[in-house]
Amino acid sequence: MAFREVQVHEIREVLRLWLRGEGIRSAAALAGLDRKTVRRYVAAAQACGVDRAGGEGQLSDELLGQVAERVCPHRADGHGQAWAVLAAHHEEIKDMVGRQGLTVVKAGELLARRGVVVPERTLHRYALEVLGYGRSARSRTTVRVADGEPGAECQVDFGKMGLLPDPGTGRRRVAHALIFTAVYSRHCFVWLTFRQDLPAVIAGFEAAWAFFGGVFKVVVPDNMAPIVDKAHPTDPRLNQAFAEYAQDRGFVIDPARVRRPADKPRVERNVQFVCGSFFASESFAGLADAQRKAEAWCAGRAGQRIHRTTRCRPAELFAAEEAPRSLGGTLLCRANLFVTTGRPSPRR
Repeated sequence: MAFREVQVHEIREVLRLWLRGEGIRSAAALAGLDRKTVRRYVAAAQACGVDRAGGEGQLSDELLGQVAERVCPHRADGHGQAWAVLAAHHEEIKDMVGRQGLTVVKAGELLARRGVVVPERTLHRYALEVLGYGRSARSRTTVRVADGEPGAECQVDFGKMGLLPDPGTGRRRVAHALIFTAVYSRHCFVWLTFRQDLPAVIAGFEAAWAFFGGVFKVVVPDNMAPIVDKAHPTDPRLNQAFAEYAQDRGFVIDPARVRRPADKPRVERNVQFVCGSFFASESFAGLADAQRKAEAWCAGRAGQRIHRTTRCRPAELFAAEEAPRSLGGTLLCRANLFVTTGRPSPRR
């Protein structure tokens, strides 16, 4: 059955329910459609002269055709206005996703800042069908790793971002991001640093606990030197100072195995997301400016998007189900002595 015929069938069913007295919400539920779609069909029918008191006899093929044309005008090339807008910016999009290597989502954000606003799904289709960008081995079968209990696990990894101005040296230096991802909700925190030593890592953990409002029970880090002195599949040797920090804060360290990204898949995927959506093609005055914008990005763009797997907003899911189960804010009230001396702060 052609798309147009399917749409006319949907319109007929929606209007039949509406004319029988069903509201927008109930008609949407009964027809299996989105409420916005149902509301659009009803509004188009009313504009075409359909009267709710006139009965189902009004639903002639001619009337349904008029409603279908109003809600979705005939497209000679099979594409709508948004596609034409993208075609007008073809070279710009090609440069962003091709030469610059930006993700389609990031390209869409940059276009929106310039006033070119199109549906993200249409942009993905354009990039795939016209530019050949986005093809991947989607046919491969994968087994999804269980997320565990809310508040139980946080995965941590370093990701190389790019160059940032360093006022202290007067030159640009490579910035790295220590990325924290709550496994259950996918809510994330980004800590930017020029160094990857113990004080920088602990400072990042302290900032993460403040951002999340508590401490996770288990932390799964990469085998970074400030945390793991010697990697081993079953018995890694932890850095003593960091192990004492973990004991002081009350979480367990469970390092991923060497060259086994599947041990921490949630944060591995987020490293790409942070690079592509937050850092790429952006301009920052320095590390402090980038950090402020990173935290705003975590709470906004990253935290409020609809995650493709959970189908929830990470920040909302975290607040509802993970925050109440973390170790709580009492641990965050201790003096941050560890960051400057390498010794645990005294327990209260």
